[in-house]
Amino acid sequence: MSKLEALIEKYQEENKKSNLGLSKALIEKVARGLGPSIYKADAARVSATDKKEVATLKKNFLIKKLGLEDGPKLDKAIEETMAKFGKGNRNKYRVLVYALLAKRFKKTSVYDK
Repeated sequence: MSKLEALIEKYQEENKKSNLGLSKALIEKVARGLGPSIYKADAARVSATDKKEVATLKKNFLIKKLGLEDGPKLDKAIEETMAKFGKGNRNKYRVLVYALLAKRFKKTSVYDK
């Protein structure tokens, strides 16, 4: 099993544990889209309490990658997405956060390329 396959399995386990309802296909596409960053422990997770990181997530992923317009709905989406993992859960994997947000805004097609 490759490192990528092992990580996808780990993300799938967290998906099931947290009852996120993501497909394995979407998880795999997002993981491949993130490239080597998923192999770095710090970059592989999103810190919901770090305002700078949340702002970067909003700007670089929601606005640039997904093509959404800035506004309060993006902040609300990020907040609600993080809440799905639970406050005490430190495993807010970037792959799962991105997949949830793409699914929420019906933008999963950006990973079909």
